[in-house]
Amino acid sequence: QVQLVESGGGLVQAGGSLRLSCVASGALGRTFNSYAIGWFRQAPGKERDFVATISASSSGTYLADSVKGRFTISRDSAKKLVFLQMNRVKPEDTAVYYCAAGRLTTMNGANYNYWGQGTQVTVSS
Repeated sequence: QVQLVESGGGLVQAGGSLRLSCVASGALGRTFNSYAIGWFRQAPGKERDFVATISASSSGTYLADSVKGRFTISRDSAKKLVFLQMNRVKPEDTAVYYCAAGRLTTMNGANYNYWGQGTQVTVSS
């Protein structure tokens, strides 16, 4: 069953902002507060890259160097939501963005057990 769903993607001009959301449901939703949530992205023809992650307790957040100072990650545990606020976006941010849940707060996608279907973000120049 679907357990992670991303939303909020779309077309935005360079310099603009978007907020992506990731909501958990089902069994994952009931144990949401036990999981770190990460955001990853994959551009056409490229490998999947780490973007940001937030620990289960929200005490730790980590961002890729390429997005530091522009993106922030946060979570609303009561609503089982994680947000990726994207500011001052650039054309190179264009990708499909995925959220994932895992027991470790890590930049390594292999450590995440559950993945959403992704949401497309396109930044025009």
